[in-house]
Amino acid sequence: MSKAITFSEYGPPEVLRLSEVTAAQPGPGQVRIRVRAASVNPFDMKVRSGLMAGAVPARFPVVPGLDAAGVVDAVGEGAGAAVGDEVLGATVGGAYSEYALLERPVAKPAALPWEVAASLVTVGRTAARVLAESGVRQGQTLLVHGAGGSVGIIAAQLAVTRGITVIATVGERDIERLTELGATAVRYGDGWVGRVEAAAPQGVDFVLDASGAGVLADSVALTGDSAHVLTIADMSAAQHGVRFSAGSAGGADQAEDALPQLAALAAEGRLTLPVWRTYPLAEAATAHADLEARRNRGKAVLLP
Repeated sequence: MSKAITFSEYGPPEVLRLSEVTAAQPGPGQVRIRVRAASVNPFDMKVRSGLMAGAVPARFPVVPGLDAAGVVDAVGEGAGAAVGDEVLGATVGGAYSEYALLERPVAKPAALPWEVAASLVTVGRTAARVLAESGVRQGQTLLVHGAGGSVGIIAAQLAVTRGITVIATVGERDIERLTELGATAVRYGDGWVGRVEAAAPQGVDFVLDASGAGVLADSVALTGDSAHVLTIADMSAAQHGVRFSAGSAGGADQAEDALPQLAALAAEGRLTLPVWRTYPLAEAATAHADLEARRNRGKAVLLP
């Protein structure tokens, strides 16, 4: 048996309960890990609340969570890791648990903290995917909306390392952080277009919206072409002729390949992903409430 967070109905954070579940056995190509850290993602809260019921129907009880890092304790036939290996990856059947299954485990560098390892998976792959989809190249200028968030901050850093000029719209408290990471940070909100134009007199070649803050129309005007704008956060994208990136076969493959590199960069201190707070597994409901109230400045992580 294993302790895990489950919910048996849609609702607020309080539907999350610490429960006893049967630890799953790994199938072909899978490994089971003793979870050392599980990342809390906004997607988890959408699933728990029922907002994703149409696309991701629940089979109650549900163990939430996409990403985990831990130590392999059992392997299936053809698995890509051995018992005792330290790995990270996307889970099969939920991450908020003492034990979880991974299908594509990635080796965790020894210098990479557990909480950062778990946090990198979904947001890192998303950032790598959208940069690949954008086609933005060395010498061009990229505007990242929501660069203070986890996807935005990784995308901004990856772009900087590739010789791309990055303009980042962020809150006042994140301006110094993004500047230190190599971007030109400007405050979001009313008047952001003028501030971006002043920061990038050469113009903006591409816009990545990770904010969902209603910036698409002005972003299209700024680049002059809706094909030069991509969002992962604004469901009104089609109204503006803008691409909404939810993943694709090619993008997913590139993102999958990027995770070992992202883990290595983070272990070397060349990629920063802020972890705001860690919680015991039993406090998953508090973690959800904190994120829904936007108290965080970085990732929230459960430590089973």
